Amino acid sequence: MNIALNPCSTTKPAAKYFEIKASAKGIICTFENMIRRFQQFIKSESLFGLKDPILLAVSGGVDSVVLCRLMSDTGYKFGIAHCNFSLRDAESDDDERFVAGLAESYKVPFFTTRFDTGQAARDQGLSIQMAARNLRYSWFEKVCTENGYRYVATAHHLNDQAETFFINLLRGTGIAGLHGILPLQEKVVRPLLFATRDEIMQFAVRNNLEWREDSSNLSTKYLRNQLRHEVLPSIEKIDADFARNLDSTIRRLRGTEAIYRQKIEEGRSDLLEHTDNCDRILVSYLLEFEPVETWLFEILRQYGFSEAVTREIALSIEGTESKVFYSLSHRVLRDRDYLLIENIEKNPEHLDSEYLVYDTGHGIISTAPAPFTFRKVSADGFKIPEKQNIACFDYNRLRFPLVLRHWREGDRMVPLGMKGSKKLSDLFIDQKLSQAEKKSIWLLASGEDIVWVAGLRIDGRFRITGHTKDILIAEMIEPETEQPVPSCWLFS
Repeated sequence: MNIALNPCSTTKPAAKYFEIKASAKGIICTFENMIRRFQQFIKSESLFGLKDPILLAVSGGVDSVVLCRLMSDTGYKFGIAHCNFSLRDAESDDDERFVAGLAESYKVPFFTTRFDTGQAARDQGLSIQMAARNLRYSWFEKVCTENGYRYVATAHHLNDQAETFFINLLRGTGIAGLHGILPLQEKVVRPLLFATRDEIMQFAVRNNLEWREDSSNLSTKYLRNQLRHEVLPSIEKIDADFARNLDSTIRRLRGTEAIYRQKIEEGRSDLLEHTDNCDRILVSYLLEFEPVETWLFEILRQYGFSEAVTREIALSIEGTESKVFYSLSHRVLRDRDYLLIENIEKNPEHLDSEYLVYDTGHGIISTAPAPFTFRKVSADGFKIPEKQNIACFDYNRLRFPLVLRHWREGDRMVPLGMKGSKKLSDLFIDQKLSQAEKKSIWLLASGEDIVWVAGLRIDGRFRITGHTKDILIAEMIEPETEQPVPSCWLFS
């Protein structure tokens, strides 16, 4: 194969450097060895057979280029699919041309599409990554259905596995997040999960493969890249085979999770009662299940309740006072004898309501049907995060309980950097927001003052100053919280 390199592709000097580095680490990755392990992994995980047509998700990066080569040399039938997410201007178009040449060299079908990912994210109120994920998998499904492909294959490897494990660990996803990337998940297969990044790179170098290199892979402002370039290399100095050893632990955790889930399902069927109007849990019976908070979390997570809100619900069951707690789709009412779980998606009236954010003494929580987290920290040595979904305020200027609500006609604030107040309607016009986007935006208020238009602007009167002693950090959580990511990650 002889595909011309371009400015952001790997260069021969870089490849030579890696070969020396790989040899120093004792990596032995011959062509025959890689082929054999590739075939063994597919067989041991029952991923697919020789006659199954597979659609490869190919970004043009080294991992997906190696996947193409291995699929070709082992005789599997495949086609190549590439998504142009229009996130890196000319580089995205160069990636598309490169992958088209790759498909031509293997003489396999090539499918490509172009998305306006930024607009899709704005229309759906999602992060770039989540919007891209929805777009690509919907398109992959369409290509598979129309062209008879049984599975979509991505090029995840053991280092991706380690990075994902730590990302989930840092986000507090619980046992469900610790099972890592699955080799087979519905119609998605990951046949490179037996190999490390170094092994894949060495295979590419030894076999004179060429690929596209995204310069943003080197930026450490992304969480995954921080782990990749700063955290995991430090661990590998202690244990050079860390990624493979972690994979063994993850496999055991999957087994543990299966046993755990079986027990949870048994308890759920006992605890959860279904009526015509709602689902409910008898409080006196729930108290017989220990630990109560864990059982409650596992039952309520299917209704979208966060761990923080579940903790407050668990604390409320010992009392007699009626309280209401919200997720995006449901609410829990602490009645005298029951926890009543009601669906609010069919009742849009809750969008006009006000929801309290209060300091419980052991944490700051919101019962609003919106994914916000709040925490109080000291101002000593604090550095303000440069993320639109995070806002920081002088804690002592705020009046608790705070209020979360949606925009109303006549709302005003004093945007940071301005001296006078401004109507939010004018701010929305400046931001070119649609009517639907205006209605979906959340506002955080302290008394009558709007302190944050979530994701857009904060009020300068509540900013952090040199006199600030305590800080309130408010974060609007999305399913994926990182900012726009390198194109090769968009195939995960």
